[in-house]
Amino acid sequence: MGAGGRMLRAPNSKPPFTLGELKKAIPPHCFQRSILRSSYYLVHDLVFASLFYYIATNYIVNLPQPFTYLAWPLYWICQGCVLMGVWVVAHECGHHAYSDYQWLDDTLGLILHSALLVPYFSWRISHRRHHSNTSSLDRDEVFVPKTKDARKPFAKYVDDSPVLKILLRVTIGWPMYLFFNISGRKYDRFANHFDPQSPIYSDNERAQIFISDVGLLIAGYWLYRITIAKGFVWVICMYGVPLSIVNGFLVTITYLHHTHTSLPHYDSSEWDWLRGALSTIDRDYGILNYVLHNITDTHVAHHLFSTIPHYHAMEATKAIKPILGSYYQFDGTPILKAVWREAKECVYIEQDEDENKKGVFWYTNKP
Repeated sequence: MGAGGRMLRAPNSKPPFTLGELKKAIPPHCFQRSILRSSYYLVHDLVFASLFYYIATNYIVNLPQPFTYLAWPLYWICQGCVLMGVWVVAHECGHHAYSDYQWLDDTLGLILHSALLVPYFSWRISHRRHHSNTSSLDRDEVFVPKTKDARKPFAKYVDDSPVLKILLRVTIGWPMYLFFNISGRKYDRFANHFDPQSPIYSDNERAQIFISDVGLLIAGYWLYRITIAKGFVWVICMYGVPLSIVNGFLVTITYLHHTHTSLPHYDSSEWDWLRGALSTIDRDYGILNYVLHNITDTHVAHHLFSTIPHYHAMEATKAIKPILGSYYQFDGTPILKAVWREAKECVYIEQDEDENKKGVFWYTNKP
């Protein structure tokens, strides 16, 4: 573990505990999903989003310059943070962690994610596969690292510039992943999250991809009608910029959970589910831990037990930490510093130097 300094590599051998032992350590109520409590957090976020929208439409638009130069960025940041909280609630729906009713979780998830221009079922399926194959170099679905020689020329160019790497990631990283599977698992043909025939999905999942696309079309039409009524600039200021902050948050949070020099990755000769699930790291985002429903600092527990609601995740984390011991990874480095450090140090992966662990890989930036 660490609170800001360089951390030792995490253990990568078979853990001396089982998933069942970890589950027994967690109080049983942590696995209980409450519609009332889950809905409280959703309503809480929507109320704050509505409040910020009300302030923007009734006060900020009427401010004289130069006050608008301060007020608009403040609105964008606050609204982006709150909408990222809504994204997390939709993410809970995708894991069936919102309620005991799959139909309710999927209905809410579809509505919320479509409103944030996310293809709900398409993402839910690929995200669950990510959870099933975390840190597998062959089967993981997102942020799959490359060896030094396997990188494409453009990737090598970006790797040489941490500023460019960060800028591209937080601006176009999310749409590039959805549209072109950038940083995702390698398939034998073109893959994206909108094509029902994409190789990401099996035949019995293709109808769900179509439903996701319909949800996005409805959201797109809704935005079109608002743009006609209010104007393009109004939509960008009220919705577009906060949404871009949400997308930047999403990519950054996911990237930092799975990118650290202390975290192992495995090829097919070494990977197993438990070691893969443990190859993630909790981070500290300060007050944003609360705003983002602790998705930031309970990610290890989330990968082990993804149906635990976020409001029980901290208690579950505290319960399993004594058993995990050195297998639990936490880095309290300030987030902006961590983003910069990981961009410089986590460039590509190389094999473990131990002859008996050639299937284990670590991030490095060695020339």
